[in-house]
Amino acid sequence: MHAVDQESALPIRHVGDPILHRACAPVTAFDADLATLVRDMFASMYAARGVGLAANQIGVGLRVFVYDCPDDSGGFRKGVVVNPTLVVPEVGQRRLHEEEEGCLSVPGQRALLARPDRAIVHGFDVTGAPITVEGTGLLSRCLQHESDHLEGRLYIDRLPAKRRKEVLI
Repeated sequence: MHAVDQESALPIRHVGDPILHRACAPVTAFDADLATLVRDMFASMYAARGVGLAANQIGVGLRVFVYDCPDDSGGFRKGVVVNPTLVVPEVGQRRLHEEEEGCLSVPGQRALLARPDRAIVHGFDVTGAPITVEGTGLLSRCLQHESDHLEGRLYIDRLPAKRRKEVLI
């Protein structure tokens, strides 16, 4: 269990909030404000008991996400990615893995969703240094899910229309 800084935890925005449905702007300043945002994002993610959180989920329209998520090795991987670029295997080389997925912005709901079983994200850390995060299993799903958020897309947007409607009821 993670200690939660209640003063830094911000409310999570829910489906229907306009900020969740539009692409986020690139980060241009790697400064104290960004460091504070990242601290608040981790506090908000832990308070909500999540494994990943995009900045727009707390009302900030910038291309940043944090994660603290298990990988296939059984360990947890924790980090922040600023201005991420997601890379998944080409259609001919990818294996899809169908698993239940949920989202802090769609509280109390889960749905089966197929995603590639491997993902790579290139971006920057909070200081502006280039980073690459490779993930399999739940970490792969998390990297894809959070990257989707920054494009203004929720996991439910990837569901067939009928299933999406059922989740939203």
